[in-house]
Amino acid sequence: MRSNTRSAFVSFILCLGILPFSAQASEAVSINSLELLENTLEIDTTAGHVSISALNHESVEVFYQPYGLSQLPSFALPEDTQLPSKNEFTTELTEHTSGYRFKLPELDVLIQSAPFKLSFMKGDKLLAEEEVGLFVYDTLRGFRFALQDDEVILGGGQRVLGMDRRGHRMPLYNKAHYGYTTESNQMYYSLPAVMSSKHYIIAFDNTASGFLDIGHTEQDVLQFEAAAGRTSYIFSAGDNAQDVVQNFVSVTGKQPLPPRWALGNYASRFGYRSQQETLDTIDKFIAQDFPVDAVILDLFWFGPDIKGHMGNLNWDKITFPEPEKMIAELKSKGVNTILITEPFILTSSSQWDSAVEHKALAKNLAFEPRTFDFYFGNTGLVDVFDEEAQDWFWEYYAKLNEQGVAGWWGDLGEPEVHPADSLHRLNEQYVSADEIHNAYGHKWAQMVYERQLKMRPTERPFVMMRSGFIGSQRYGMIPWTGDVDRSWGGLKPQVELALQMSLFGLAYIHSDLGGFAGGEVFDAELYTRWMQYGVFQPVYRPHAQEHIPPEPVFHDEATQALVRPFVKLRYQMLPYNYSLSMQNSLYGTPMMRPLFFAFEDADINRSDAYMWGDAMLVSPVVSAGVKAQDIELPDGIWFNFFGDANQTRAQYYQGGQIVSVPTPAQEIPVLVKAGAFIPMVDAMQNTQAYSTEVLHVHHYSHDSVGASTYTLYEDDGKDPNSIRDDAFQTLSFQSQRNAESLNITASVQGQYNNAPMKRRILLSIHGLQSAPTSIKINDLSYSPVDDQSILALSNGAYWDTQSQQLMVSGVLQKDMTVGLDLAQ
Repeated sequence: MRSNTRSAFVSFILCLGILPFSAQASEAVSINSLELLENTLEIDTTAGHVSISALNHESVEVFYQPYGLSQLPSFALPEDTQLPSKNEFTTELTEHTSGYRFKLPELDVLIQSAPFKLSFMKGDKLLAEEEVGLFVYDTLRGFRFALQDDEVILGGGQRVLGMDRRGHRMPLYNKAHYGYTTESNQMYYSLPAVMSSKHYIIAFDNTASGFLDIGHTEQDVLQFEAAAGRTSYIFSAGDNAQDVVQNFVSVTGKQPLPPRWALGNYASRFGYRSQQETLDTIDKFIAQDFPVDAVILDLFWFGPDIKGHMGNLNWDKITFPEPEKMIAELKSKGVNTILITEPFILTSSSQWDSAVEHKALAKNLAFEPRTFDFYFGNTGLVDVFDEEAQDWFWEYYAKLNEQGVAGWWGDLGEPEVHPADSLHRLNEQYVSADEIHNAYGHKWAQMVYERQLKMRPTERPFVMMRSGFIGSQRYGMIPWTGDVDRSWGGLKPQVELALQMSLFGLAYIHSDLGGFAGGEVFDAELYTRWMQYGVFQPVYRPHAQEHIPPEPVFHDEATQALVRPFVKLRYQMLPYNYSLSMQNSLYGTPMMRPLFFAFEDADINRSDAYMWGDAMLVSPVVSAGVKAQDIELPDGIWFNFFGDANQTRAQYYQGGQIVSVPTPAQEIPVLVKAGAFIPMVDAMQNTQAYSTEVLHVHHYSHDSVGASTYTLYEDDGKDPNSIRDDAFQTLSFQSQRNAESLNITASVQGQYNNAPMKRRILLSIHGLQSAPTSIKINDLSYSPVDDQSILALSNGAYWDTQSQQLMVSGVLQKDMTVGLDLAQ
């Protein structure tokens, strides 16, 4: 990126308005000159250089480059970042009362001349301002921003602290927290970034060990501090939370689409110990009518024991004698194989000598392989920052690729143990472990994603890792929340963890369903509630230590009877869920969204409920024995998604109040916003059978909503370039309702390979008080029948008296219209 060309400059020192470069330094920093080049403002000061680069209409990168301190490249921004040209938009530089104004189309940066300081304005509204800006000392550097009294601050990445992070001081050092429950201040995936209720994000582009102090030490100061690293930050603003997130993700990178099978069910545990056990487990899923799309092999695929084998990077042929045959057999059943890999190469592993020979490992201060002891044995660490080390590491992935492995699970990538005196080779120079620790998983994900895509250019990579940095989503990273305790305490914080990560671009964050660590006996209620919640999170992956099986097929019939409908519901909801994936890749919109994301007056502190897409409010059951759940609803009408499950009248609730929603064992509270469309399909054994040729669309109609729209996104589920090449379709649904009529239209635009030529739409309309007096489908009139199933109708309508649903069947090729006469 262009600002990296000034790597000879060093970290800018500003503290309390002075320059503590030396004992003589006592003058406030002031501006020598300014120059606007394209959309970057270059500022020379008495302490060094500052560049302010417009990244989009409401985002800038601010890069302080003082004299004498080397800079790392940006990790938060893509390496090929191109600044917007003057053809896209223009910026202006004008004089201001105390200095200058750098004006973007929708954001102003005010530059105070002396002492030098930056503020950020949107119109006449002050969003944020540096308190003293950058400070640098020998082993400490960072930024200070002033906090406003009424400001709520989110951020910091994975923590269990509550949604509002103000008042906390948080370590910025990715670190495993085994068996966490309801409190954690340091976890697997930290983010040096904050999001404010004032509608801005600040992301500090620094990968070093440090702290994020959000009004803890000083209640009106946000302080980012690090032991070393790059002295820059990204500032994004917007009119509301949704705008802020989209602007931020547009500059840090949008998530490429995962393969559609990644949204299906996984068979996973710690771990399958043989080829036969793996095959038998999948056969059990099929025999017991549980859909499944992938099987994940934990560390026993390369060794018989937990310790001593990490780094073999090859099959244990005693327990997995014919891996290619196994993978092919699983594939014939629609099941994809995912392997765990770790970046540690044990001195006892079969690849140790090769790693040393190829100089693939991080070095000690004598430039020999840095070895150390940790839980799994004596080890070295692959230097993923070194291109030559990547070449060596990738050779093993490539061989497994050729055998048919479909996806990669990167574990322990904080790294779990990372001695501070380790040296990594980055851009022909060596840097210390502490300076780039938080980018290790990020760089590992980049290696796997980019090389996998190059090797299989027609397939979407699958990359699941538990640690990374700002922007890791652009490498397809699917993170999870680590080794959570298998308890109600472990389930309780999962929504908070997911929402905090999703707001910064990590949309596929998810939990080990059922909990991973510990547990003495099987808790069927806990397991069921976690599996129910999982339907409405981005990835559906039960995973746990094997002494209590995480797979539903190994539990009793009563548990299976409760869980099976939810696993199938996950598949029924694929059209809706996959549309969320496409929206995320197109616009950066999270899949799981805090309530304030959709409803500006919602309490920013809430994590008891969240929005799954635009339409569905989900409130997981996170305590034992709950018979009903009190939920504070946003304004509007809210339908009970499970209201028709027992052919009883659909329930709905008036919003703007606290309502009590029953929580029988077979349901969790899922409420659908009036006016919404929810597209679904029939359940299937796996996504190989997925098709929208028959599409069941639920519309939740109410006379309080006069008009509503919904867009379903659809492609082949495989093409990594479908968005780039516009190889996808949109199915648009619109409704118009008044006292006398309800009119619904559907239309199709776009094309992709093997798209259905036409679709049969089964439209279920909820919320009618009685059968309409007349119905038109594509201008043909019908009377609703009540003595046959809609499935027997090629075109027509069926009124279900018990549930008071109208079911309409019609054909959608390019357009489809449904008109109902509601006059009585």
